[in-house]
Amino acid sequence: MTEWWTSLDLFMKILWSIAIATSLIFIIETILTFIGIDHEIDADFDTSMDGGFESEPSMNLYTFRNLVNFLLGMSWTAILLKEKIASTALLMVIAVAVGVMLVAAVMYMFKWLSKMQQSGNIDVYKCAVGCIGKVYLTIPAERKGAGKVQITINNSVREYDALTDSENSLKTGSSIKVVEVLDPSTLLVEEMNSLII
Repeated sequence: MTEWWTSLDLFMKILWSIAIATSLIFIIETILTFIGIDHEIDADFDTSMDGGFESEPSMNLYTFRNLVNFLLGMSWTAILLKEKIASTALLMVIAVAVGVMLVAAVMYMFKWLSKMQQSGNIDVYKCAVGCIGKVYLTIPAERKGAGKVQITINNSVREYDALTDSENSLKTGSSIKVVEVLDPSTLLVEEMNSLII
C-alpha cells in the first residue's frame, strides 16, 4: 500500500485523497438517510446565483451534499480515465462535466421524488377562508370564548376552535362561514343567514 501511494504523482495523490474522502462521506450520508437521521447537514449559502431554485429546498444548488456529489463524480472520473486520456486539461474538463452532471441528476431525482410524496397536512391559512360548515359546540358572542366548528376542506371534514364577532352566540348546528384564520387551530366565523326568496 505504501509503495503504491509513493509511486503516485502529486496530481493523482490529490485525486485519490478527494475520491476516498468523498466516498466515505457519501457512504455515511447514505447510511444516515436510511436510518432516518438525515437532518439537514447541508450548508445552504444565501446567494442569488442558485439558478432560481430557492423556492424548492431539494433544488438548492449550494449544499454540502451537492459538493460531495460533485467531488465524488469528478475525482472518480479523473482516476478512471487517467490512463486513457493523455491531456490533463482535457481529463479535468471531462471530470468536471461528469461531476456537474451527477449533481444535476441527483437534484432532479430528489425533485421528482418530492413530487411523489403526499402530505395529509392542510395549509389552513390558504384553504379555510370562505369555507362553509356547522357549529359543533356553541360559540360565545363577541369573542368571549371559543366554540368548535366542523368545515370541509379538500373533501375532508375538519374540526377547529372558533370565535365570532357576532353580538349573539352561535348555537350548535348553525351554518357558518369562515371569515379569517386566527391561528392554525382557531378560526373566526360568522353565521350564514339563509335567504328566503
